[in-house]
Amino acid sequence: MLTTLLVAIDADALGLNSIMDFFYHYQVAYYLCILGFATLLSAIAIPSILHVARARHLYDDIGHFRKQHDHGIPRLGGVAIFVSFAVTALAVSLIDKNFPIIYILIASIVLFIMGLKDDLSGVNFSTKFLVQFIVALILVVLGDIRLTSMYGVFGIYDLPLVMGSALTVIVIIMIINAFNLIDGIDGLAGVTGIMVNGIFAILFLYTKHYELAVISLILVGAIIGFLRYNISPAQIFMGDTGSLFIGLISVVMAIKFIELNKFSTPGVPQIYSAPALTVAIMVGPIFDTMRVFFVRIMSGSSPFSADRNHIHHRILRLGFNHTQTTLILAGLNLVSVAFALMFSTLGNFTLIIIIFTISMLFNWGVTFMIRSKEREGLALRNLFI
Repeated sequence: MLTTLLVAIDADALGLNSIMDFFYHYQVAYYLCILGFATLLSAIAIPSILHVARARHLYDDIGHFRKQHDHGIPRLGGVAIFVSFAVTALAVSLIDKNFPIIYILIASIVLFIMGLKDDLSGVNFSTKFLVQFIVALILVVLGDIRLTSMYGVFGIYDLPLVMGSALTVIVIIMIINAFNLIDGIDGLAGVTGIMVNGIFAILFLYTKHYELAVISLILVGAIIGFLRYNISPAQIFMGDTGSLFIGLISVVMAIKFIELNKFSTPGVPQIYSAPALTVAIMVGPIFDTMRVFFVRIMSGSSPFSADRNHIHHRILRLGFNHTQTTLILAGLNLVSVAFALMFSTLGNFTLIIIIFTISMLFNWGVTFMIRSKEREGLALRNLFI
């Protein structure tokens, strides 16, 4: 009886094979449909979330000194991003049985639950770290998503299984939190997520890893639908639910991209210096997190203590608004990516140093402009003290 039922609802009965044949011949339409479907789901979900949040008074913590708004704003936009991504990914998996989404969804659900709890009532740091560690283990141990080499950085190449797994867990936790930390002004985390995953989607399409391009495109669509309500003045924030989730998918795509373009005996990678290019793609959240952690430690504070010293806060001090600040940082990101693509033959280590140097010079310029503004005059000493 059960066997008969399963046969009755196989792919042919549902017409899924016909759908696959259509999209195989019209791939552009396939990708546009995925992008549009994810965008539509997210955009439709936001008004309902806004209604519930306002009815239940589920607002952002308006008293927190890091916030840039003086009125309560719901911070449950990440729910729409996650639901849109999950539903679209599951729909795609019905069409493509080889779609690699199972362990990504499992890890995402665990992180989503923790992020939602944090947005509604708060979660202490130790609990956050423990959940992120579990999520990283799910991806590394069960999903076999791991870095297997340092690709010449610091003169290190292939890594033993344990060391590679440990490094991957650290990288996953760092990137997840890096995206969380840049979610301080309207639109920044969303635009960064769109840029990062949009570029990965293009690169995956170029290297013919279409299933990974689809995952990136789904997230891009989910964020686009949300961003309509998050551009300044924001009606809703993505909260930890959204920023942590975007960080999770982004770091998984980053690891996949690096590993698929490593040097191997059978041939050469389709894209040279993939690790350096990946750093360039994600340089915004990576550099800002490393910089604020360094500054906090040097000042004797906990690296996890909140402050208003992020690069976006510093640009706001120059008089730019949220949208302008977001566009400035997006421009810096694109410059880094363009440089990494044009000079890919320099090698990973050299490129990574140059990419971080570009960000440091930009930060130095912002520091100079802040000092000049506060001291009401340009002076050479503003470069140093």
